Amino acid sequence: MYIGFLTGCLGGLPLKEKAKWASEQGFKALELSCWPRTNSRDYSGSEIDVTNFTETEAEEIKSYFKEYGLTISSIAYYDNNLDKDFEKRRVINQHFKKCVDAAVLLGVPAVGTFVGRNINKSIEENFQDFEVVFKDLVNYAEERGIKVVIENCPMTGWQVKGLPGTISFTPELWREMFKRVPNKNFGLNYDPSHLHAMLVDYITPVKEFKDRIFHVHAKDTEVFEDKLKVYGVYDKQLNVGSEEFGYWRYRMPGLGQINWGRFVDELKAIGYEGVVSIEHEDPLYEGSEEKVKAGLKLGIEYLEKLI
Repeated sequence: MYIGFLTGCLGGLPLKEKAKWASEQGFKALELSCWPRTNSRDYSGSEIDVTNFTETEAEEIKSYFKEYGLTISSIAYYDNNLDKDFEKRRVINQHFKKCVDAAVLLGVPAVGTFVGRNINKSIEENFQDFEVVFKDLVNYAEERGIKVVIENCPMTGWQVKGLPGTISFTPELWREMFKRVPNKNFGLNYDPSHLHAMLVDYITPVKEFKDRIFHVHAKDTEVFEDKLKVYGVYDKQLNVGSEEFGYWRYRMPGLGQINWGRFVDELKAIGYEGVVSIEHEDPLYEGSEEKVKAGLKLGIEYLEKLI
């Protein structure tokens, strides 16, 4: 295993500068945020213009990544592939395919995304749409030798307050997902932080889904038992997004309650040799480039002792 990070946290800093800094800190990989050039998503980024990406640009990036001793673990584009607006859905699906094309040019093994959700339909109904949309997307990637990895974030409140904005956030739903689209190149970007935030066991599923874990996110979660008793599992309902958070929040690896030693041991036990990629969403290490970098340094210093 080796340590990387998702680049969107460093904002508009040029990719080459991010790569140089990452190499100097001991990182071995970057996960490239590749949303469209124009977008309003939080925690997004657009390291390359996948719509107009050329072989010449790919060769330039591969050259300086080689110089810095880095690899690219995946192309990251986490959006709603089942959007209720069919034109938006078409655009998102097409951008995903452009990310696959960019991965081919760069020699990157995987593209990460969300399943998403048509918020006007039940989860059961969404799985019917999922089967149509993702058979197409996964087949497109498979034909080009690229893996598709789904991050297991529930995206609660993404579209409608209090409701999950995607349909792929627990082992129960992963089983249905892989039953409907069984392609061997279709798997998980396994993130224990989301499971812990939902009070779900994040250790046991590792063995069950050992053949589907292609990429791992390193993000910690801090759950506050006193606030859980006040807000309950549906969490804070009023003034959501204010400085006063609900019963949990994300932290850098080692600053929350994820048992990273045990989690890494489980990954080793299944023979996982891929990236452990830090996804920086710690609110205490945001607000400036210096604070973000300080958070990333804390993360790698902690994880290096375990991997």
